Amino acid sequence: MGDVQVGGDAPVVVQSMTCTDTRDVKATIAQINALEDAGCEIVRVAVPDQEAAAALKEIKKRISLPLIADIHFNHRLALEAMKNGVDGIRINPGNMGVDKVRAVVKAAKSRDVAIRIGINGGSLDKELLMKYGGPTPDALVESAFNSIILFEEMDFTAIKVSLKSSDVNTMIDAYRRFSEKTDYPLHLGVTEAGTLINAAIKSSIGIGVLLHEGIGDTIRVSVTGRPESEIGLAYGILRALNIRRVGPDIISCPTCGRCEIDLFKLSDAVEKQLAGEKTYLRIALMGCVVNGPGEAAEADIGIAGGRGFGMLFKKGQIIRKIKEEEFVPVLIEEINKIKESVM
Repeated sequence: MGDVQVGGDAPVVVQSMTCTDTRDVKATIAQINALEDAGCEIVRVAVPDQEAAAALKEIKKRISLPLIADIHFNHRLALEAMKNGVDGIRINPGNMGVDKVRAVVKAAKSRDVAIRIGINGGSLDKELLMKYGGPTPDALVESAFNSIILFEEMDFTAIKVSLKSSDVNTMIDAYRRFSEKTDYPLHLGVTEAGTLINAAIKSSIGIGVLLHEGIGDTIRVSVTGRPESEIGLAYGILRALNIRRVGPDIISCPTCGRCEIDLFKLSDAVEKQLAGEKTYLRIALMGCVVNGPGEAAEADIGIAGGRGFGMLFKKGQIIRKIKEEEFVPVLIEEINKIKESVM
């Protein structure tokens, strides 16, 4: 996808989708740039009509991320998107018809454009729904292979596949069954996962379980809200599984009666200061001077608070005592020193 490899031995790639009107070129470019700053590696945009498809040409010129066009029903929009330079397209072949899909695949092959076969539990072929009694894992898998057979007949294999469902168990089972039968790269996601907390829960379980089993090559955490929030959640899942170490891993205690500092304010301020940071560091914010350094001994750097003061520590070793009002600036300064020493 552009200069980003998906599949094989490549790292699991993090992607997102804009929520702007693609016809508004300025707003869409601004959001893509914000996503890139947050760590997004591939971006997808909706293409609902010819005006949006035409806008892709200018958008592509002014961004550096690989650009994916999301197409529903109208194969002409896919053809126009490829003509305007996108790196990939996402289609649900079952919504287009065989002849139109063939036209899309032929164009993608001639332009070296990858295609994601996007199977979704909410838009399965009626015959499959009747056959399986609903959008079951087997229905999703069969739908994907129906498309793959058509693509392979045309000698086209630049394929990614997604088998999304808003039901976590269905999504997990579908990806498992599909991965037993083929090695095509898989795009993981729980579709329509909801607002931030619900999306974090569903995606951490659905995507996390599959990644832990070695299934998945690229992920999107779907959130109802600003898409930049998806990126932090995605990298959080990857960090938790030790799959990719990107960005700060903030370790903080839930607080208890021993806490005598405003740990909520501290953790919020540090998280905001480090938003979009790519360097991996384990940062501990602990509310107890007595146990803090020991409980977070593996952290690269941290603060354990007391009454109006705290201990700055590195790798469990106390460095010095600092006042509470100095927590954030001192911590950020020390983090910058660590970054400089490893660059």
